[in-house]
Amino acid sequence: MSYLTWWRMTTAGQLLSRGDQPLAAIARQVGYQSEFAFSKAFKREFSLPPSDYRRQRRAGARMVDA
Repeated sequence: MSYLTWWRMTTAGQLLSRGDQPLAAIARQVGYQSEFAFSKAFKREFSLPPSDYRRQRRAGARMVDA
């Protein structure tokens, strides 16, 4: 079960970093029926809500590009 969670969260992190998909769409892509359940699991793994993770990754990418 921990491998499945790792895979889901790793994939979700990549999707959050790359695009502008709504959280509900990413949640469904990685196997969650509820955006709330996805957000809760994501925060448990990364200590950040998905929206904050996305914001931080984008800010970091802009700094690298500059």
